[in-house]
Amino acid sequence: MQPRIIFMGTPDFAVSSLDALIEAGHNVVAVITATDKMGGRGGKKLLESAVKKYAVAKEIPVLQPKNLKSPDFLAALANYQADLQVVVAFRMLPKAVWAMPRLGTFNLHGSLLPKYRGAAPINWAVINGETETGVTTFFIQEEIDTGDLIFQEKMTIGENESVGDVHDRMMVLGAQTVVKTVDAIAKGEIDAQQQDHQQASPAPKLTAENTRIDFNQPVKKVHDFIRGLNPYPTAWTTLEDKKWKILKTIPHQEAHQLEAGTIITDGKTDFKIATSDGFLEVLELQVPGKRRMNTRDFLNGWRADQAFGKFI
Repeated sequence: MQPRIIFMGTPDFAVSSLDALIEAGHNVVAVITATDKMGGRGGKKLLESAVKKYAVAKEIPVLQPKNLKSPDFLAALANYQADLQVVVAFRMLPKAVWAMPRLGTFNLHGSLLPKYRGAAPINWAVINGETETGVTTFFIQEEIDTGDLIFQEKMTIGENESVGDVHDRMMVLGAQTVVKTVDAIAKGEIDAQQQDHQQASPAPKLTAENTRIDFNQPVKKVHDFIRGLNPYPTAWTTLEDKKWKILKTIPHQEAHQLEAGTIITDGKTDFKIATSDGFLEVLELQVPGKRRMNTRDFLNGWRADQAFGKFI
């Protein structure tokens, strides 16, 4: 008999796992997702989560609690009599929620735990120049991302891949791993292993402060930083007190005497930035008040009398 499953998630990344469970014939009795928000032009459009849109289309009941500890929500959740809860890209759960089902609650995490515990594991793996990452399913416990490991699946990271590229491939791998995990739990074939907490590394939330580019770093490190933040939330710097976003680069290690952040351009097709030990060839960027664009289009629209200075 298939376990009754509650699925919890919000963005597109989670939709892939939910769809895989449905296609595999698993019994998803309800979905928990974020509350609707107002947004769009003028803040007048009702924005629903990607998971809600999918669930509604599949006629799966949806709950959107503001407070996960509220008695009304906990009662509604209990009424579904779920055997198992599956969490993919949702928020932190109180014990009253994750401890409810008899088979437990497991989470899909975008790293090879205990590496990169935290809010942005995919980004930090790329930022740190890792050549390998993966996904982990684990049973949720009190402390975030510390529960016993169920399955891990590895994947490579290309030397020039953006975090967006890695995210999209991981979404598919994650969905497969979620189905594998549910299948094993349903058959009673789980041998969860405790994490080696001594090997833990952080993947903190991305903020305006920790996404600013430091051109004093080696060129490869700056390149990895930029691709680890593309397409979101993007790496940024300033020129004449205005915020510029650098989105896509190629690193060139080369000795020079220029100050880090110095801009070199022919005004037509080439746009480079000096780092401590080389140059970043900029392929894509976004200047204040403009859309993201490739370097050629940017330079074609830049007036000849507008001189470049140095990024800081």
